Amino acid sequence: MTGGRCGTVATRIMQGKFISIEGPDGAGKSTLAKGLRDELQSRGTDCILTREPGDGPIGPQIRAILLEGADIDPWTEVFLFLADRRQHVEGLIRPALEQGQWVICDRYADSTIVYQGYGRDLDVGLLKKLNKIATAGLNPDRTLVVALDPEIALKRITDERGKNRLDQEPLDFHRRVREGFLAEARLDPQRFVVLNGEQSPEAILESALEAIAGA
Repeated sequence: MTGGRCGTVATRIMQGKFISIEGPDGAGKSTLAKGLRDELQSRGTDCILTREPGDGPIGPQIRAILLEGADIDPWTEVFLFLADRRQHVEGLIRPALEQGQWVICDRYADSTIVYQGYGRDLDVGLLKKLNKIATAGLNPDRTLVVALDPEIALKRITDERGKNRLDQEPLDFHRRVREGFLAEARLDPQRFVVLNGEQSPEAILESALEAIAGA
């Protein structure tokens, strides 16, 4: 990667910023999250990488229930995600931002809107209200959506690690999830930037660095 553009990104970093990365599993969002963290740190930016669900003192237990457990009632699923998010925001994300750190988060509130709202056909408006309560209104400065055809994403998952509980949902569910992310991005173009998940990891990272430069 060239130093010039990344250097430009670093010079604009004056205070803590919150960047969330969304999209289907298999699209490359976790690779992007790590790449962003490493690139920003290499330029002298105080930056942490976290994820949902699963970080914080109760996160690993909730993650195990949500991703590896048996079938769960859809609203029970929602409230488990919200409980994890509340602890995550108050225990890690908000304190880091207040200390001037950048926070890169692999999934955040939009995943609940899309997976449980668009995917499971729960009330999107109600989910947004519940998210606002859980996060106390903390929204990312920029949300990067790595968009990829769900059939390609699911094949990558199968080849690399096998499917978790949500990955095992029917293809139509994952198509609704993809459309949900794109629909939410259209509703808030100031915050969302959609990235092409068919590009190489290096190209996705380069596009992401451009997107967060103005966050």
